[in-house]
Amino acid sequence: MTVPLPRTAVLTGVLATAAAFALSACSSGSDASTTADGQSAATATTAEAVGGVDALAKAAQKEGTLHAIALPRDWANYGAVIDGFEKKYGVKVEVENPKGASQDEISAVTSRKGKSTAPDVLDLGNSFAQSAAQQGLLAPYMVAGFNDIPDDQKDSIGRWSNDYGGYISFGCDAKRVQTCPTSFKDLLKPQYKGQVALNGIPGKSGSAFGAVYAASLASGGSFEDIQPGIDFFGKLKKNGNFTSVASTEATIEKGQTPISIDWDYLNTGYTDQLKAKGLNWTVTVPSDGQFSQYYAQAINKEAPHPAAARLWQEYLYSAEGQNLRLKGYARPALMAAMEKAGTLDKAAAAKLPKVSGTPTFPTESQQNSAEFAISQGWSQAVSG
Repeated sequence: MTVPLPRTAVLTGVLATAAAFALSACSSGSDASTTADGQSAATATTAEAVGGVDALAKAAQKEGTLHAIALPRDWANYGAVIDGFEKKYGVKVEVENPKGASQDEISAVTSRKGKSTAPDVLDLGNSFAQSAAQQGLLAPYMVAGFNDIPDDQKDSIGRWSNDYGGYISFGCDAKRVQTCPTSFKDLLKPQYKGQVALNGIPGKSGSAFGAVYAASLASGGSFEDIQPGIDFFGKLKKNGNFTSVASTEATIEKGQTPISIDWDYLNTGYTDQLKAKGLNWTVTVPSDGQFSQYYAQAINKEAPHPAAARLWQEYLYSAEGQNLRLKGYARPALMAAMEKAGTLDKAAAAKLPKVSGTPTFPTESQQNSAEFAISQGWSQAVSG
């Protein structure tokens, strides 16, 4: 996409200092990034090219550090993913700007080109990944499970691959809302006056953008035509049901946003957190507007720690890494393949909100057209 799509959960984490990055960079370089037999990780397109994952791990341990950006610990179970990687391989993960957006990641790559403080790896909205690949910013790399990733969720030469994602869902405070909605059509009912919220605006929030797309699909629109979704939120605003308060865990707890349209893995994650506070937060994927989006992983073409970057990818797409996503209520890209292989965490999968069918995705040109339509019409639709 051509507009920033930030992660809009309640984010945590500490901004790593420039000094820390400078220290970690001391262990990078050509010697640290080569395997025992002299193969360079910086140009490897598979683990086999450097002697396998074990050889890659040894080279990554010499580098000592993985520099990441915009990875909040409470988003798609990143905290457990980071901890698991560090424990398994002994490579320290430093996360800069955990509250950052996809555009912040790309800006860091372009502005720090050739510097030791550049990010090694990227977690990007799908269209940002496509754009970065077109700009020549990403290194081709195919993880061990690359062939099992659906073709429409990866670049053919491995410059990016979808990792995890989810569906637009309705989170609902069942104690404050007598009957929780199950469709976009329901949201127009007068009983929901002042109760329906997004977690941001669609020009900046990925889930808010997805909500408009889902509303469009529920209102006769398509990937080619998002205008019915914009019109839907205009109606929601006009009848008083839509609130401009951005939904967060805090606003939900205070009762300001009793119905929140957000990714199902974020809404479902709130269920656990809010239960301890006495709230009954239920989650439903709307029956009339199923819209799914995934986040992609990629390696900076000039990663200061190229072995660690590639090892990180291998971990993310391993059964362990993918099941950690699932435990965070995110749907892993390899879910179907893992279910077939018997490696899927069935207990975690059973906790996901129910959906039917196989997700489909708009093309980059369709998304760009949708973003332009939102930039032109959103403010006017929901003003007043």
